[in-house]
Amino acid sequence: MLKLKYLFQNTDLAEMILKNWNYDTESLDMFQFYRISSNAIYPFRDQGEVRLLRFAPVEEKNSINLGAELEFLRYLQANQYGAMEAVPSNAGTELMKAHTPWGTYYASVFKRVPGAQLGTLDLDDSIVYSYGQALGQLHHLSKAFTSEKGKRWTYTDVLSWMQEVLKDFPTETSAQNEVEFLRTYFATWPMTVQNFGLIHYDFELDNVFYDAKSQSCYVIDFDDAMYHWYAMDVEQSLDSLREEIQPEQWEQKKRMFLNGYWSEAGERYNMENMFPVCRRFANLYGYVRVLRSTAEQFLHEPEWMSALRARLDEAMAANSKPFGKGIGSGRF
Repeated sequence: MLKLKYLFQNTDLAEMILKNWNYDTESLDMFQFYRISSNAIYPFRDQGEVRLLRFAPVEEKNSINLGAELEFLRYLQANQYGAMEAVPSNAGTELMKAHTPWGTYYASVFKRVPGAQLGTLDLDDSIVYSYGQALGQLHHLSKAFTSEKGKRWTYTDVLSWMQEVLKDFPTETSAQNEVEFLRTYFATWPMTVQNFGLIHYDFELDNVFYDAKSQSCYVIDFDDAMYHWYAMDVEQSLDSLREEIQPEQWEQKKRMFLNGYWSEAGERYNMENMFPVCRRFANLYGYVRVLRSTAEQFLHEPEWMSALRARLDEAMAANSKPFGKGIGSGRF
């Protein structure tokens, strides 16, 4: 999540950055449908086709990670995987560094994927199975992927980043201890081609689209990708799915997702024992990101920002509940 000061709509900034690409001038009224979280996203059209401008301040992003994301997307497209596709700028680059009066930003443009977000659909068994298949296929392709330019960061890099952030919050001893706890715990896990590789990390319902025509899924937002155990993606996906499923249907839907996943991912192993530790990692990462994003206070904050702070405080309280507690076996 970006720092709160970057969450304000700025159509002038978006239009200035977009001048690095082709676009239909009359489509700029689509900017009203912008959204900002980990990036600013502004929709527009180019020759009638929907495109998405994505940008963020350079101090909020890692250029090596961004370049690695684009390289992985090209690899997925070459292997006919349904993922978002970058559109080169007028200068021929997929990643632009734009200097503006508001600061310097990294920016890219992507084609809109077909279909509808899973979170907007009635999640019948066939769609849930397809959702699992899409993740299994992604992990299968990840096993054969090798980076030629810059390697995306790993879970250990993320833990180190969290440790650095927490230095500015000396009272956050529980979170600091949680970093060390997870670092030590993960060090005991075997790391093989079958269980560890480049994951999406945010393979949740709002980042996966289902196209009824092809009966397949398309995936967006690889911005948080990292090298981690594949179980991390599966746990996050199931956690997202569970929020949309009636309790009495959960076991069936979970089974459908996992059957779809293993139909593409390869030979089964006891992945579910890894889920509790993966959840601890997700909780801590979410906690530290929000802590960093909300640290700066402003005079006369708008009502929407105050409401957002309240929701984020609730999320942080929930995420921090496991800190300092033990975990079951966590072995596989």
